[in-house]
Amino acid sequence: MDRFANAANWKLEQTYETCGPRVLKRQKKEKESTRLPIKTASGIVVQHVASGPVVQEEEDEGEEKEEKEEKEEENVEEMVVEQEQKPKIPERQRVLEAKEELARIAFAVQEDPEENVAMCKCMREMTDDHNPTIQKLALAALMTLYKDVIPGFRIRPLSEEELKIKVSKDVKKLRNFEQGLLSGYQVYVEKLGKLLKGTSRTDGSPAAVSVAKVAVNCACQLLIHVPHFNFRGELLKMIVQVLSVKTVNESFEKCRTTLEEIFSTDEDGKVSFEAVQMLTRMLKAKHYRVHESVLNTFLSLRLLSELDVKASTETVDNQGRKRKKKDREFRTKKSRKLEKEKKEVEKEMKEAEATVSYEEREKIQSETLKLVFVTYFKILKERPPGLIAATLEGLAKFAHLINLDFFGDLLVALKELIAEAEAELENETSSSESPNATREALLCVITAFALLQGQGEKMLNVDLKFFTSHLYSTLLPLSLNADIEFSHKTLRLPDPDLPTVAPTRVNVATQIEMVIRALDALFFKQNGATNVSRMAAFTKRLLLTSLHMPEKSTLASVGVVNKLGKKYHRQLAGLFSTEESVGDGVYLMEADEPERSNPFAATIWETVLLEKHYSPAVSEATKGMQKTFVQKQR
Repeated sequence: MDRFANAANWKLEQTYETCGPRVLKRQKKEKESTRLPIKTASGIVVQHVASGPVVQEEEDEGEEKEEKEEKEEENVEEMVVEQEQKPKIPERQRVLEAKEELARIAFAVQEDPEENVAMCKCMREMTDDHNPTIQKLALAALMTLYKDVIPGFRIRPLSEEELKIKVSKDVKKLRNFEQGLLSGYQVYVEKLGKLLKGTSRTDGSPAAVSVAKVAVNCACQLLIHVPHFNFRGELLKMIVQVLSVKTVNESFEKCRTTLEEIFSTDEDGKVSFEAVQMLTRMLKAKHYRVHESVLNTFLSLRLLSELDVKASTETVDNQGRKRKKKDREFRTKKSRKLEKEKKEVEKEMKEAEATVSYEEREKIQSETLKLVFVTYFKILKERPPGLIAATLEGLAKFAHLINLDFFGDLLVALKELIAEAEAELENETSSSESPNATREALLCVITAFALLQGQGEKMLNVDLKFFTSHLYSTLLPLSLNADIEFSHKTLRLPDPDLPTVAPTRVNVATQIEMVIRALDALFFKQNGATNVSRMAAFTKRLLLTSLHMPEKSTLASVGVVNKLGKKYHRQLAGLFSTEESVGDGVYLMEADEPERSNPFAATIWETVLLEKHYSPAVSEATKGMQKTFVQKQR
């Protein structure tokens, strides 16, 4: 009770204001005192805050920080003085030392990759050097080293559970090698992606552009030699990024040839499918405003051309079915167990080798074909400049793979393209557009015939009269064209009055070659009967136009007529008869449709002039043609 005798004199409210929770929160923000709390005579515990010493400690800490900063500045100044005093190594000497170091590291890694794979880090550090020559040497050396060291399978990153499992020393050593190789290769690929951006910059320094070219070359080489390894998608993105620019340079051509090589050598189709996916996305994002050669890479694809496999004469399908008990071979329990284990090992080996079945390959190639055809159809719909010819070439090549449901829409699109080309030729706004319009119209005709030929017996009732009439009407103006035998491959001086046209690699056929190709598809590759009046009209016009063509074009036209005479001599014999008249009326030479020209009312007299041609080859071919028709008639 003595304790509460002085309770009336306690200042509880004042104590609460000075030592309550609010004051404690404020004190927590301040620096805590190292002194112990004191219990007063009244029984209240008071925490003393030593304000003076704390301030003193803060001042001491500030002085120590200033002293440390002064010492650091002095050390930096000493290092700068020492570097200035050291003799500067010339850049040529640095390049020689870098070559020796790169060769030493590469030799050590190739000698024992599992032990020395970590040394590749020194080579990657050289790619950040300020000297572009050392950068290029390090990039090329790493690319060559990775080509030799990378295994023939993909490396799967280990999960956390797998890392916790205890393994033997050999397994641990192999895991460390694989994970170290994978992480280093990832850093290298990311470095290539950063350096590759310099190819699209026009304002970049020459050194950055040269390093970017080496980076492009390294990415292309890795994609060609190790397409199965990890980070293949990143390498494909780099190549597609370079191809998305319309400017054609050395890096652009390297990426284009790399894609074509990948398409032509890809066996399972997975790499081609990924590349086509990225290309189609890029084309769609660019609204198909790309260079023509990018679209021509699709012509190198191996689409459903190797899957027609004949039955084997050595093995029998469905070997897994159960045989009768009397036909079974007696085996012990141990031998059956060994055979089961052997089959499991073979199954794992097939999965490790990444072998692809015909069904899976056909599925992948079918998806690739869908992407290609969707791209072609969208180009025909939007009609961007410069891509129509490449699209028609691709449709003509893959015509046998097009679904029958799309055949009508394609023919309508081709007719519209021919109508636009004819309107362009009639306007003749510029002399440079006429050859392109003529080539596109001829490509439309060839594509239509290829589509018909690719469908086989399903399309016997379809008559491509529109395309046949256009080909017939094109022969006369083509015979008066001086550039009928010229293409981008022809070695000749360019016309200074015409704008320069970028050379192409696929569409290199001359106009006369395209005409002969269309005639061959029209008369010699179609199943079923051919219109006799149409054949006679083409025979008469070919001989008429050959009088105005150059020598090689004349030989080609005479060759087609000889081929027609050998195959349809009975139907066409009346054209060479001067005594008998098969048809009534007058021959209409300027008719645009072959059926309306009334060809059997005419006689072929052009052979008389062609026999006196200045070229002996043309003269001999014409004499042989006359003998062929006369002998066949007899």
